[in-house]
Amino acid sequence: MTRRVLKHLGLSLLALIMLYPVLWLVVSSLRPNNEIFRKPGLILGSLHTQNYTEGWTALADPFGHYLANSAILVLGCIVGNLVSCSMAAYAFARLEFTGKRLWFAIMLGTIMLPIHVIIVPQYIMFSQLGWVNTFLPLMVPKLLATDAFFVFLMVQFIRGLPRELDEAARIDGCGHPRIFLRIILPLMTPALATTVIFTFIWTWNDFFSQLIYLTDPEMYTVPVALRSFVDSTVSTSWGSMFAMSVVSLAPVFLAFLIGQRYLIKGIATTGGK
Repeated sequence: MTRRVLKHLGLSLLALIMLYPVLWLVVSSLRPNNEIFRKPGLILGSLHTQNYTEGWTALADPFGHYLANSAILVLGCIVGNLVSCSMAAYAFARLEFTGKRLWFAIMLGTIMLPIHVIIVPQYIMFSQLGWVNTFLPLMVPKLLATDAFFVFLMVQFIRGLPRELDEAARIDGCGHPRIFLRIILPLMTPALATTVIFTFIWTWNDFFSQLIYLTDPEMYTVPVALRSFVDSTVSTSWGSMFAMSVVSLAPVFLAFLIGQRYLIKGIATTGGK
């Protein structure tokens, strides 16, 4: 009993240490600028809610405009990953074609390829296409199954599904498109939900790629807009920036809380159970 109590106390302490930066961010968003870095604690003397109203209108457009831009980008990336990665995964898991193992190995190898290696040639190509300062360079690659992690995740999931389901569908006259759409896809809900959650979080929080391709303030997404609060020539409104950071974190927490059950099932690749 004592050992269990000590174990839970230790885990609670570790959880508090991990959550402290987030809690400090929330508390600091309710403090005046002159108190944010002078009081590292979590106790509030008074609520300075003006940070939220000032932060919402501090930039060229209301902060809701940047939230909408991020939502459009996230939606496009989610749809692209769901369509392309599921089709590629079905091909690797169920079809037989020349060089299948080689292409699968190459696909897995791209997971270890840093984005900084390919960002320059990608930028040159998209610039020649006239796509810079649009969402196209960030969304179109998703339609080509470029996120190998999700392809691998779905491949492993499909391999856990009984092949007897495919054979029964073929006896009924189904080809690969109907097997994929009517048999495999409905059983892939946990893997698809995992793809949605990870794509949402990674795209919503992505700063580097969006900073490279989006230069017009009208096209800014949430991460790039938050960077606009920091100005090297004048004093930075930390309170407003922290307030909008809290606002931008809310969708991420909601997405994780709503989909955590599917997230666990998807990563565990439970198959047809």
